[in-house]
Amino acid sequence: MLSYQHDYHAGNHADVLKHSVLALLIAALQRKPGAIRVIDSHAGSGVYDLQGELAQRGREHEAGVTRLLAAEDPPSCLAPYLASVRSLNPDGQLRYYPGSPQLALTLLREQDQLELFELHPQASAALKRHFRQRRQVHVHHRDGFEGALAVVPPRERRGLLLIDPSYEQKSDYVRVADTVAAASRRWANGVFLVWYPLIGHPGSAQLLARLAQLKLPQAYRVELEPQPHAPGLRGSGLIIANLPYQTAEQLQLLLPWLLRCLSPQGGGACRADWL
Repeated sequence: MLSYQHDYHAGNHADVLKHSVLALLIAALQRKPGAIRVIDSHAGSGVYDLQGELAQRGREHEAGVTRLLAAEDPPSCLAPYLASVRSLNPDGQLRYYPGSPQLALTLLREQDQLELFELHPQASAALKRHFRQRRQVHVHHRDGFEGALAVVPPRERRGLLLIDPSYEQKSDYVRVADTVAAASRRWANGVFLVWYPLIGHPGSAQLLARLAQLKLPQAYRVELEPQPHAPGLRGSGLIIANLPYQTAEQLQLLLPWLLRCLSPQGGGACRADWL
């Protein structure tokens, strides 16, 4: 039930998509001076050692974030994401990769808050160790679906909820849709960011259909499929509700660039459109 460890996949193409868009959305919310709260339902360990045993087994980062750091022409909307990665690697050698909690923390202003949920005992303990002296960060060893609903709407009223389970349990597809439905009723102006895998299982298509039925405001979809013939994860997607102003134009530039960078031999596909 709690066997998933993201260390195997840290920095891969799915992380690149999810985290670059997360950084872009946080930056968009911070155009206004008022405080925001970022809520992460499945926070993981926070920071990943790409030279560790688990990450070295598949070395998935080599076809992901490593290619981005080597690119010479990244679009300006990638700057917050790349700055977060580089801040963990000040010597210029890529060793550590920021999960979504570390990425968000890098971008927080003094007035902002970060709420983290993680049920896996080892990952939750790692979060508490890593962020124990960060007064803006609140770590909960708790089911993220239940926890997210317990803290929305936040007192700041503005912010973002990231929902990105591993989907190893097929019930996650249903729980994601149910959580978004309940959270959007409680937090009408919250930005919701839902990650889903592009694999052979029909769950993602069913999830998309359910989210479309909710008629979420300003609902936008991005998908990146750099490895169309991969036997497992060939790509991933994001649904964003309450997409901030002018962000659609940034995403329409970002997705083709990411595809060229992560699939240099050609092939693959991407999309950025209203749901």
